[in-house]
Amino acid sequence: MEDLLSRSTPIKMCAPMVRYSKLPFRMLVREYGCDVAFTPMIIADSFVHSAKARDNEFTTCAGDRPLIVQFAAKTAEELSTAAQYVAPFCDAVDLNCGCPQRWAIKECYGCYMLNRPELVADMVRQTKSNANLPVTIKIRVCEDMRKTVDLVQRAERAGVEWITVHGRTVKQRTEPVDYDSIRQVVDSVSIPVFANGDITQLSHVDDICSRTGARGVMAARGILSNPCMFAGHSQTTLDCVQKWVDISLSTGIQFTTFHHHLMYMLEKIHSKADRQVFNTLASVASVLDFLEVNYGIK
Repeated sequence: MEDLLSRSTPIKMCAPMVRYSKLPFRMLVREYGCDVAFTPMIIADSFVHSAKARDNEFTTCAGDRPLIVQFAAKTAEELSTAAQYVAPFCDAVDLNCGCPQRWAIKECYGCYMLNRPELVADMVRQTKSNANLPVTIKIRVCEDMRKTVDLVQRAERAGVEWITVHGRTVKQRTEPVDYDSIRQVVDSVSIPVFANGDITQLSHVDDICSRTGARGVMAARGILSNPCMFAGHSQTTLDCVQKWVDISLSTGIQFTTFHHHLMYMLEKIHSKADRQVFNTLASVASVLDFLEVNYGIK
């Protein structure tokens, strides 16, 4: 990770995405200029107490690096214990302080942590010490930016490796990203900060880093619909679709995940009529037949 952070060019990251940023998709985006990939958010408590959860929620391979494992946790013990399980197989763990969903906040996860800066700092400190592993955090901004600055400065003093900032508040979904708030975070700490929100093409990377002072960017919806975005492609290429098919068939991915990824990737390629047909397909065989007939993908 030190070599990566010492680079002079912006670092490009694939965001943690529930159901989607699993090993097969991480393998795909690494083919197209993605520097760092995150696992989906994993509930630390379940991960610690259930071998089945560990087997289901975390898979990796030799080429899956640099890798950050993201956890949702509510205590330092939960996070540090979960981190010890994955420490041999990843480069850092990330504490989710940015999930805005109601269920997460109700369970004291995600954006709930934005109002618990002392707890976040303690979780960072203990996990870094007990797991001997770098710790990062991903946040949303608060309506009162003084609270955001207090949180990130406490995290920095606790030894957090870097901070990823989604430039929206917990209540915002499709509103424009507030890049000025990300700049404010950058100016308030001396550790690397990464910008997240509405990054949908390669040209955005330099623009947003220049505007915010961020060390790099994290893409979510943009890279989900165009996994080859960081390689400079304006939309998913058929070569990328072919690689996704090959990776999926070789890893035995669940059909629903395989199909949903293709629905996102092909959205701008399909005609409206083709999209309606493709989205209702119900088997791997029918999807493969469709891709071969319409795009020559086998």
